Amino acid sequence: MTLLREPHLASSSVSRYVGNHYAAVFIDFENVYYYLRNYYLSLNEPTDLILDMIRNLRTMVLRTREERVIVQKAYADFERLGTTPQGSLYLLGVETHNVLGTEHKNAADMRLCIDAMEILYTRPEINTFIFLAGDRDYIPVIQHLTQQARTVLAVAFKEKFLSGDLLQNVGEENFIDAEKLLSDEMLERFLAAKVSKMQADQPRTSSTSEAPKRPVPRPNGTRIGQPSTFARSQPITNEDELEALELLLRDFGHHSEVFLSPYLFKLRNHMDQLADYQRKALISNLEDCGAIRVEKRQGEPHDYSVILINWNHETVQSLNPGT
Repeated sequence: MTLLREPHLASSSVSRYVGNHYAAVFIDFENVYYYLRNYYLSLNEPTDLILDMIRNLRTMVLRTREERVIVQKAYADFERLGTTPQGSLYLLGVETHNVLGTEHKNAADMRLCIDAMEILYTRPEINTFIFLAGDRDYIPVIQHLTQQARTVLAVAFKEKFLSGDLLQNVGEENFIDAEKLLSDEMLERFLAAKVSKMQADQPRTSSTSEAPKRPVPRPNGTRIGQPSTFARSQPITNEDELEALELLLRDFGHHSEVFLSPYLFKLRNHMDQLADYQRKALISNLEDCGAIRVEKRQGEPHDYSVILINWNHETVQSLNPGT
């Protein structure tokens, strides 16, 4: 079966679906399951929350968009989940696909994208495609669906799950906060897990005893081989900027110069909720505040950029009192 052919619909087949509004839901069950279980450790078995979201999503789409969900597919390596949600999903009308994971790539992602493309070209009555997922890997298929004049909705949790790049592609108007799909009972359980998560994280964020030793601060304005020109120091109060700076100090602070590309890669994985341009803006803001500076270097075959840390900056020193 050729999935990427351009659809050719006779006028009679198109008119047959005029006035009917249908939607398809694609659920990255594995991604959502592990996010809830690993990020909110008190949710040892989050299957009930996912089922609740699916049930309420279907009702919401019918009520607010007047579209009936006629295709529901869930993807996971179910044998590795340590739970058996297939029966409950079946009772909700969800078709499950057991996809064996691979070492380098989530196979569930690939199977989901292939099925979405097949639905696009074989089910012309379906106009709306809904992805219960937050992974940026879905951006290519989302862009293709949009180019084919289909409506694409994304359903995801905002905190540490939703890719900012994915949100940028679907648009705020087509994003549904998964938390708002939970019933009162499940929402109470989810919020309790959120509180537990915050309490568990508190000692880690305030503890500095395990922080690696940082380089000795150098006098402002000096650097071996060339002058140093950090911007005028200003306090950093933005939470995202503080998080980006803390990541830089923790994972790269032992280097005298930090290669920009590896740090951006690490930042993308750590702050996936932000779009690419937003992550780059964080670096620019840190530079404007005098906490870092970015310099170009000549190299072969390409030039490259490095980050230098201002160890005399007030916020840098507050994040690393050992310096």
